[in-house]
Amino acid sequence: MNTIKEQTSFVAHHVRDMPRSGIREFFELVQGADDVISLGIGEPDFVTPWHIREAAIYALEKGKTGYTSNLGLLKLRKSVSKYMRKEFEVEYDPTKEILIAVGVSEALDIALRATINPGDKVMYHEPCYVSYHPTILMTHGVGVKVPTSEEDKFALNPKRLWEYWEPGVKVLVLNFPTNPTGGTMTREQLLEIARFAQEKDVLVLSDEIYAELTFEGKHTSIASLPGMRDRTILLHGCSKAFAMTGFRIGFACANPELTEAMMKVHQYSMLCAPILSQEAAFEALENGADSVARMKEQYQRRRDLIVRKLNASGLACHLSNGTFYAFPSIKSTGLDSKSFSLRLFEEQRVAAVPGTAFGESGEGFIRCSYSTSYENLLQATDLIDKFVQSL
Repeated sequence: MNTIKEQTSFVAHHVRDMPRSGIREFFELVQGADDVISLGIGEPDFVTPWHIREAAIYALEKGKTGYTSNLGLLKLRKSVSKYMRKEFEVEYDPTKEILIAVGVSEALDIALRATINPGDKVMYHEPCYVSYHPTILMTHGVGVKVPTSEEDKFALNPKRLWEYWEPGVKVLVLNFPTNPTGGTMTREQLLEIARFAQEKDVLVLSDEIYAELTFEGKHTSIASLPGMRDRTILLHGCSKAFAMTGFRIGFACANPELTEAMMKVHQYSMLCAPILSQEAAFEALENGADSVARMKEQYQRRRDLIVRKLNASGLACHLSNGTFYAFPSIKSTGLDSKSFSLRLFEEQRVAAVPGTAFGESGEGFIRCSYSTSYENLLQATDLIDKFVQSL
């Protein structure tokens, strides 16, 4: 009988050497603990609106349980096209420029796999969503991080793109409003980024999943700016604004060449997004505006509370203009991010995510999600204040 030598590993080196998600690593420590107020969940606390759930139930009752086109239901792609035109001010042909993916996470993965050759460089701003750099590595790309700062309210300073650019950069990944910081970009800043992308001949992957949760002013998509539509893969979906995380529906919108390339990867890996989720997403886009507005109003009310109370506790925190995250500095306490988060959990039973889960640039900060009840936020911020004053 053949045996595997003890030192032999069948795991690919680039996967073996990849660290686990900092969020998951932290929450494994707190999992199962009693009486914990969690400010760590990165999903809405609202149940998916009934009319959207009902659409999925009705589709199931009608026996809609089969595969769809690899690109997704045509009626949903038409709805996405209409939605993009109205909300993002950019036109996409639903027959060949829109792909329905299994969440924005899959959309990002297939976009990178469809465009990156081994060794190509990908710029991304940090702190950032935990999957960006690992996904770049899994596509055999080379990550080039561009730090953002609290002085800029974690908007990406366009000057830093020129500073951190390296020969061989092919793609720039953007995410605004940003997880974990709530940072947003003005149209003027995006115009400067668009100029950079055009002069350096860079493709932009723009993750705009939190677009509807922009609290002041209007969200601007870089894809809508002059010269950027065919240089951008616009990623969006239903998870955040429509409270549909478990439905796993994302959209990838791009020119026909890029969409065809993404479809090939999607076709041979995922095949298609679940049909019941697609039926629910159609209802969300067609009739979900009122539900989004009601949830957004609650998020803004919670944001105002948590930012005010964090600042009053001595934790400097900018007023985020999007998402449902606050990103306070804990530098004044003298603790690093992980120590602060662990002690806050152990001493006050409040769970928040260390900023380092989102990259080295997150050191000195924690992420506090306000996708929980107003009452929970009142209690949690009182406990955070008690902890800070005890240091």
